[in-house]
Amino acid sequence: MTGHRFAARHRTLPLIPRTAVFETQGPAYDGGTPSGRTPETRGCAHPETPMSTPAPADSLTFDYVIVGAGSAGCVLASRLTEDPDVSVVLLEAGPHDHHFSVWVPAGCAVSLPFRNARNYAYLTTPQPGLGGRQGYQPRGRGLGGSSSLNAMIYIRGHRHDYDHWAALGCTGWGWDNVLPYFKRSECNARVAGRDDDPLHGGNGPLHVSDLRTGNPIAQRFVEAAVAAGYRRNDDFNGPEQEGVRLYQVTQYNGERWNAARAYLHGGHRTDTTFNRGRRLLTVLPGTQALRIVFEGKRATGVTVDRAGRTETLRARREVIVSSGTFGSPQLLMASGVGPAAHLRALGIPVVQDLPGVGQNLQDHLDIILHKKVFNLDLIGYSLRGSVRMLREILRYRRERHGMIATNFAEAGGFIKSRPDLREPDLQLHFVVAMADNHNRTFNYGHGYSCHVCVLRPASRGEVRLASADTREAPRIDPRFLSDPADMAGMMAGFRAVRGILAQRPLAELGGVSCIRKGYEATARTTKPCAR
Repeated sequence: MTGHRFAARHRTLPLIPRTAVFETQGPAYDGGTPSGRTPETRGCAHPETPMSTPAPADSLTFDYVIVGAGSAGCVLASRLTEDPDVSVVLLEAGPHDHHFSVWVPAGCAVSLPFRNARNYAYLTTPQPGLGGRQGYQPRGRGLGGSSSLNAMIYIRGHRHDYDHWAALGCTGWGWDNVLPYFKRSECNARVAGRDDDPLHGGNGPLHVSDLRTGNPIAQRFVEAAVAAGYRRNDDFNGPEQEGVRLYQVTQYNGERWNAARAYLHGGHRTDTTFNRGRRLLTVLPGTQALRIVFEGKRATGVTVDRAGRTETLRARREVIVSSGTFGSPQLLMASGVGPAAHLRALGIPVVQDLPGVGQNLQDHLDIILHKKVFNLDLIGYSLRGSVRMLREILRYRRERHGMIATNFAEAGGFIKSRPDLREPDLQLHFVVAMADNHNRTFNYGHGYSCHVCVLRPASRGEVRLASADTREAPRIDPRFLSDPADMAGMMAGFRAVRGILAQRPLAELGGVSCIRKGYEATARTTKPCAR
């Protein structure tokens, strides 16, 4: 696509029709390695050519204007500027990512629970499927986007998902087409420095590794799942996805390796110049995109709020929108591209009536089982636990090992809700703490949690504007559990996890189940508990 490019990330996917294409001047760069230039990395530590001084701050015209420095925007900015004659400005509403809550893996527990400079912390509309409750939607704000906030689990998705897209007409998106790009981006510690592995890369900018200090209780979960009849899988990104194991994570030397560190900083966490070898890449954190500027049907720039000043940055070739699942449709609609009736109701001039913008929102809903277990290997709140955590903080400062290097969801699996399915439709996340509602609910003591996630939800929702101002939160309505198939899958997963937790490796730890009293007997009475 030229003119407008949309990149959705993580759990949700509001689709924008292929007709959302805006004419631009000049050809689009195809993302290949420019003639005579090397690929973006060698060796596995950081890009071969670190990025350099940005373009002059008073220059407001670029070849490409990219809105959103998340997992997609960082990659696009880096790849486009491999052409030394291409100028790019990368806009990000949030701050720099040089902050302990970003690069310290356990630091996400600080940012996740509430709205702050690095977390939008959206709320959904009240959900009938959840008994009227609002869902919580943490989203990364700052360089790296949600790759600066998530649990760092490295999962590509099932090969059949990509082949399904290709079968629907998305030429070039089949598994065999995308695998070389996954390998090129990856520096997996298991094959570091090698290019001969059929499924993994060892020289890319994105570090992937096994946890440096695996939690022994997470290993017990894997043993319990095997005892319950699930097979051990050494690599969720290998030939088969089904099974259980400890997750691989996007970390390097015990630190989070987000998209900004992989593609903007040249691998250096403390680099604040962003781009020390690419003179035509400008990165502007703290810059809120207000609207896309159009000349007729052609996107020619973006109006922004930068330190309280309103400016317009012009694009010679393309405006690329990579503002995330919620931010991308919000910016498009605020700019006049979307359902005409909705835009007119908010007083927004219609540039293009596209009813599909913000539609088809799909979100992976979890059901969580908690068990309270007094074991200091589990992260929690207690006097003895605080003393242990102080020791762990000191250990992390010395060694980059220990509990502070955790991603919390250390183990998990991919299982089927029914044996006749071709591929797993449920994902499990075993968390070495009683993490409830993204750590927003306080639980005194120690314990563990197991999440059941429906991988391909049938329920469909939407993103709408609450205001024409992009600085205000959009209206998010996932319509959780509006399709009965999602509840059926969740209940199958709920029963599977209860069977795993009852196996000896975990059962011998003892503890108390945190399922509300009165909801334990049957699947029929468990449904209202799940809601």
